[in-house]
Amino acid sequence: MHNVILKLHLWVALAAAAFVIILGGTGALMAFEDQIDRVTHPHTSYVTPQPHALSLAEIADAVKKAFPGDRIGGFALAPSDDVSYLVGTDKNGVYVNQYTGEILGVRNDTPLMAYVHQFHLRLLAGKTGDRIVSWMGVAMLFLLVTGVYLWWPQKRVAVKWDATSWRFWFDVHSASGIFTFAFLFVLTLTGISIGFEQVTTPLYHKLAGSEPVRQNVKAPPHAPGAAQIDADRALEIARTALPGASPLFITLPRPQGAYRIALRYPEDRTPGGRSRVFVDSYTGAVLQAESSRTDAAGTRIVNLNRAIHTGDIFGMPSKIVVSLASLFSVLQAVSGVLMWWKK
Repeated sequence: MHNVILKLHLWVALAAAAFVIILGGTGALMAFEDQIDRVTHPHTSYVTPQPHALSLAEIADAVKKAFPGDRIGGFALAPSDDVSYLVGTDKNGVYVNQYTGEILGVRNDTPLMAYVHQFHLRLLAGKTGDRIVSWMGVAMLFLLVTGVYLWWPQKRVAVKWDATSWRFWFDVHSASGIFTFAFLFVLTLTGISIGFEQVTTPLYHKLAGSEPVRQNVKAPPHAPGAAQIDADRALEIARTALPGASPLFITLPRPQGAYRIALRYPEDRTPGGRSRVFVDSYTGAVLQAESSRTDAAGTRIVNLNRAIHTGDIFGMPSKIVVSLASLFSVLQAVSGVLMWWKK
């Protein structure tokens, strides 16, 4: 049985090695996606905090003055006082100092980290890449379980640094694998859950005895020429609807549409937030409010699974753990291939 498991482990590892390296490397970067983007674009990302920020109307006026032909579609508010606002238009992403109204810069390209993100999710290959990544998660789970089975008889946890080349990589493979097993096992399971969410999400709701919230946001028709409320008023309404949650994004409505405001509670460390409020752009009525605190039990399980996988669950400490575990998966793949090559 040991020899059978060893050969299966080897064959699956050789087939999946390149994908494990890609997923581990991109995953290590994605844990700090926002931070990396800001560090590589400091002139547009950071501002000096001041006591009061401008209203969204004043910020919109500054953008319209600088880009008179652009239509503003929404605002990305700052997650902290020293980070700038991003105003999305139909042509550009405009970074604005929310305290002074200064235009810090314009970006109309796709950020590098966005490519890294899509490479991790679907290898930049659409649905086919998405399916490959999902099944590579299953392969990774098989490698982890069989790896522990193969490690168990000798239980090697030390690296003999002056050993022969093959023995050295064998020790590295064994020691790094067992020390990171628990972290990689959790990352792999949560990744599989995300990859097969069309199956796992209904399963979570069934197990929790809940139903997902159906978005049914339709603003009633309004008379031609009726005045819309502004974005600042919509933000006030959203804050009142979900007390204690901080707005992150606000999408401006089309005619006869609704404002969409994404918010985040202090315990929710995901960059995009898990709470949403839809506000009628004419009457200010709340058409729908979705709170991460009161979501259906199945939805909360889905959100928790994602927060664990991305490292958002405990903020920076868990991001560091996820990033390091992802890098160790790369080491596992490389050391395994080197063992095979040298033997």
